[in-house]
Amino acid sequence: MNPTLRGFLIILAITAVIVALHQETTLAVLYIVARVVFVIAIAFFLYLLWRDHRSEIAVWPGRAKWVFYGAAAMIVADVLVLSLIKETGLDAVVFVLVLGAGVYSMWRVWRDQHTYA
Repeated sequence: MNPTLRGFLIILAITAVIVALHQETTLAVLYIVARVVFVIAIAFFLYLLWRDHRSEIAVWPGRAKWVFYGAAAMIVADVLVLSLIKETGLDAVVFVLVLGAGVYSMWRVWRDQHTYA
């Protein structure tokens, strides 16, 4: 049997069981829990990255540190706000713009601190 077809049949069977047993509420709760766990996993990964490079960041000039940590705080706030509100199309656009601005700021500071000219 084709693996893709088999996968779709498994998804269809799981969906049929959820509908037949009236477990939509349980599925909604599991979705919320998965969103929270995903945000925690992202935060833990970023913490590990920071822990490995904090001695290097400590020797940067004050302005570079402020911009770098400020952009990181802005990204964290952006992800938290998106996870707490009911998203609309405009919210998604603003989320992507703020995320892009924060990532660009962090990348630019990182690149400036690692350019030796």
